[in-house]
Amino acid sequence: MRPTVTTMYDGAASAQPNEFDYKRIQRALEQRRRYRYVTPLLLKTANGYRIQSPCCSRNVDPDGGVIDIALLLFDERNGKWRLLRKDHTVGVWELDREFPRLTELLDHLTEDAERRFWQ
Repeated sequence: MRPTVTTMYDGAASAQPNEFDYKRIQRALEQRRRYRYVTPLLLKTANGYRIQSPCCSRNVDPDGGVIDIALLLFDERNGKWRLLRKDHTVGVWELDREFPRLTELLDHLTEDAERRFWQ
């Protein structure tokens, strides 16, 4: 059986990425509503995690290559999670929302009602 989430490490050393939250994010990605037939990549980054996925819709990458989906960052100063989405036209991350808990962020990301992440 093919895994529904592929894990990768980009070598970043940071206080936030921990195995407990990493596994929570993996499980949440398996329950997402959009593009369930592709295998996203979950990468540890400084202060959080980055999600990438093949672009099956070809809206962003006409060749169907791997694109950035979301950046999840924990702000230790205020104890909140920041969810960023990629503006692929200019290649920059934009803040989508802040959340007090990772669970709420994951609910918002996996539902993606407005297709801001899984394009």
